Amino acid sequence: MNNLKFTKMQGAGNDYIYINALTEHIENPSQLAIKLSNRNFGIGSDGLVLILPSETCDFRMQMFNSDGSEAEMCGNASRCVGKYVYDNGLSLKKEITLETKAGVKYITLLDGNEKSRNITVDMGEPILEPNLIPVEIAEEPVLNFPLNIDETTWKISCVSMGNPHAVVFTTNIKDLDLPVLGPKFEKHPIFPRKTNTEFIEVVDRHTLNMRVWERGAGETLACGTGACAAAVAAILNNLCDRKITIHLLGGDLDIEWNKENNHVYMTGEAVTVFEGELVN
Repeated sequence: MNNLKFTKMQGAGNDYIYINALTEHIENPSQLAIKLSNRNFGIGSDGLVLILPSETCDFRMQMFNSDGSEAEMCGNASRCVGKYVYDNGLSLKKEITLETKAGVKYITLLDGNEKSRNITVDMGEPILEPNLIPVEIAEEPVLNFPLNIDETTWKISCVSMGNPHAVVFTTNIKDLDLPVLGPKFEKHPIFPRKTNTEFIEVVDRHTLNMRVWERGAGETLACGTGACAAAVAAILNNLCDRKITIHLLGGDLDIEWNKENNHVYMTGEAVTVFEGELVN
């Protein structure tokens, strides 16, 4: 691993290390993700993102969590990929198709510059079928299902945005002990592929507050797919309208669930933090 160039980027505080894998060859990306993500002995991040060639799209994204597990998709990371390929001259287009393990995502670059740019991602249609989320609950959609954890009943609403999410509407989310509570949701046996968990406070019909426990990464400052799942769950529970601003620990995301085509659109900043080079 000599002279491996990387870029650290973040979207709403959801930070990843980005590598141009069109030119760089990564032998073991899972182990590299663990090493580089360490916030004491590495660069520090929520994970690693490789930008690769695609036979069907402009680019392909492969991503790994900080624990080395591969993830299907990340909304915040996809925005940053859009900014990365534009800034580095890999694409001159402001509308980019991105292949992910959760399907094709459509990225639109809006206003901004080399430091920060607003970007919209068409995240596609939410998945509500329990066997596709997946969650082992025999009702569709899964809304306000009682889940017992540590003698407390939590009501979960389950959505997939290409990866599984359990959304919990509650109060005083700032007081929740997520390092204790989060893993018990993530590894609960009703989630065969584990789950991301969003803890949501409803402010009004256009605004939510959110904390998130991400599968394979722990609590993060933001989760784009989680924000989309939370918006869908809030709308299905008639708690919000179809255009929502979600306040996360790392910043805001604007989410729209379009009634005409059933697609979810996410808009937020993609920010370049710094560039560097790893020398073995």
